[in-house]
Amino acid sequence: MANSIAELIFIPAPGVGHIMSTIEIAKLLVTRDQQISITVLVIIPPPTFGSGSGSPITTYTQSLAKNTMDRISFIELPQDKTPPVSKAPIAAFADYINSHCKYVRKIVADKMSQPDPGSGRVAGLVVDMFCTGMIDVANEFNVPTYVFFTSNAAFLGFKLYIQTLSDDKNQDVLELSNSDSMIPVPSFIKPVPTKLFPGICQTREGLEFLLGSARKQREAKAIIVNTFLELEKHAIDSLSEDSTIPMVYPVGPILNLEAGAGKKLGNDDIITWLDTQPPSSVVFLCFGSMGSFDEVQVKEIANGLERSGHRFLWSLRRPPSDQTTRSPSDYEDPGTVLPEGFQERTAGIGKVTGWVPQVAVLSHGAVGGFVSHCGWNSLLESLWFGVPSAAWPIYAEQQINAFEMVVELGLGVEIKLDYKNEFSNPETDKVVVTADEIESGIRRLMEDKKVRKEVKEMREKSRVAMAEGGSSYASVGRLIVDFKRNVLGHTEL
Repeated sequence: MANSIAELIFIPAPGVGHIMSTIEIAKLLVTRDQQISITVLVIIPPPTFGSGSGSPITTYTQSLAKNTMDRISFIELPQDKTPPVSKAPIAAFADYINSHCKYVRKIVADKMSQPDPGSGRVAGLVVDMFCTGMIDVANEFNVPTYVFFTSNAAFLGFKLYIQTLSDDKNQDVLELSNSDSMIPVPSFIKPVPTKLFPGICQTREGLEFLLGSARKQREAKAIIVNTFLELEKHAIDSLSEDSTIPMVYPVGPILNLEAGAGKKLGNDDIITWLDTQPPSSVVFLCFGSMGSFDEVQVKEIANGLERSGHRFLWSLRRPPSDQTTRSPSDYEDPGTVLPEGFQERTAGIGKVTGWVPQVAVLSHGAVGGFVSHCGWNSLLESLWFGVPSAAWPIYAEQQINAFEMVVELGLGVEIKLDYKNEFSNPETDKVVVTADEIESGIRRLMEDKKVRKEVKEMREKSRVAMAEGGSSYASVGRLIVDFKRNVLGHTEL
């Protein structure tokens, strides 16, 4: 870390998508400016989020602490063993993250007291959207905080507007969230249906978490968003025009594209199978690290796929067997939940598998459509590779993401925008998406030429945004000036 001027302390949330995005923007920043160094504080996920010994996320996060990249180092924080208070899962997750404040405080204090000028002065904390409790720690040391918002600008605007409705306009957001209406939200062009509000808006405890998080985000010096101007111009403009919202830096798409090698990941059979398929002919179904369905829904998906007649690659995951973990796993034999004879009948055109390297698949020329849970990272990856999406959101803010992608931007088609299968609450009434709905969605996905054209154009815009002279490239440059000004002052820049 020698000779750096500005040191940043990054605190990602303990989820694979959040950590990977954080590392990618850290790599981007140190590549862009030789005077920046970064320390990433790694929070080991709680066991309820699938972090048991040997789990992929635990293995991944623990491996980070053993790595050092050029001017990026990792410190694994001690794991707080205090049993979580019985709360809504999202609130318990936030409490778990906040229990690490004491360790962050000690690390910041140690760095602030270092006499070696070569190690760089702490220019700021960059905290994940779930780690805003760390803002209080930064304030103790008079260090500015930047929030890294790993979702999109439209959802950031939605979250802040919900807080405005509650705090400034005395709106009962809980009642609103459980109604069947539509409301105008500044970061969206079209009114947003309340049935698409995230599940946490529909319980008092979940809503309090959302409101508290929004209030803390307003305290940040700036909010860094993983998006780009050409994709979300209306949303970014609406945020920039609101003087009550911190400065917004759109810096995306921030993606981990190294997985695109495919064959280096032990998935030779998947890539080899794709190599034999015609260009843009395969529908890829993948529902994220937490996405899974029960046997009834699996059979509907299978029937819809078979009826569509399209080639397919299906990442089929088994739901968690109990509540000690929320992470799906692979089936030893997927045939146990598929319709009888399905694999034999579709052997020539389809492949059912477990976990897949998503980037490697989306980057393959044979893939022509993506049935997605609409996690933001997944949507950005699909746009980067020019693959249109069929929206099947499951939990968190995915319904809002799906609405933006399909209704606002015309960059995808709908399978079911208001589907909710909150992994945190398996007792909720589950809706079964029918084979007819799935077949119809897949046909539109693969045959809608207008959506396909729009997605191909956005693919080019995403790459231009990140290239020198592009909108996100310029935004990152302004962000770096902001960081360095914190330690150098105006006169030295």
